[in-house]
Amino acid sequence: MEKITEQPSTYRHLETMSVDALIKIINDENKKAALAIKEALPQISGLISAIEDVLSKGGRMFYLGAGNEGRLSVLDKVELPNTYGIEKGVINCILAGGEERMLEVLEDKEDDEQDAVRQIQEYNVSSNDIVIGISADGDTPFVLAGLKECREKGIPCGCIVHNPSSPAAALADYPVEVITGPEIIAGYTKLKCGSAQKMLFDMISTSVLVRLGKVEDNRMVNVRLINNKVVDRSIKMIMLLTDLKDYDKVKNILLQCGDVKKSVDYIVANNIN
Repeated sequence: MEKITEQPSTYRHLETMSVDALIKIINDENKKAALAIKEALPQISGLISAIEDVLSKGGRMFYLGAGNEGRLSVLDKVELPNTYGIEKGVINCILAGGEERMLEVLEDKEDDEQDAVRQIQEYNVSSNDIVIGISADGDTPFVLAGLKECREKGIPCGCIVHNPSSPAAALADYPVEVITGPEIIAGYTKLKCGSAQKMLFDMISTSVLVRLGKVEDNRMVNVRLINNKVVDRSIKMIMLLTDLKDYDKVKNILLQCGDVKKSVDYIVANNIN
């Protein structure tokens, strides 16, 4: 396997550069991450369709990762229940060292193959679920061990990698190879790879949950009422979607029904104005 992620970049003597020069380089390189994702859109579409199929049948999705990419997947996962009104446990993370320890520096855990297998078994991951391995280089032992366990148990699996022809891609049913090129600082895949991974997580979870009916038009109609800002946004959303323009009346209905979608359905069904 050619490890493009470990190759030196064309930028030399970074320590001699001005702030303006450094941030221009970083910005230019981050643009390449979006272009690399564009090249992989057919693979990404196949993975998203597979996830949609699993979740529509009551299965679960699991991100499987270590280090920075694993922690980024946890950030994606924690946003989704409140934003889209899905139950906790629908989208999950298997993080090297354990999700509960994500704020610790546990980079050594990316070599712990038994930890990956143990967590998959503890979550009772089955052929009804789907697992997405995340590895910038495509050869992280933790991720490979998890994907091998999926293969042996008949569990559908995909991967997100940034090198071509990686061991992770060879194990995955739905490989996504986003070739972003060498990093500004050789091997520091928190940079351009990390930017690409954040965009990919957003793309995957957003597209899947839109497809599953958690968004109507372009609105978060299942958002949970977690704070005053969201309550106010939801009230204004209902006022736009119905003929009811009395703010306080809409607020009472919203708090009674629990979300925008149920409130709109209630107002329409009862012809409230």
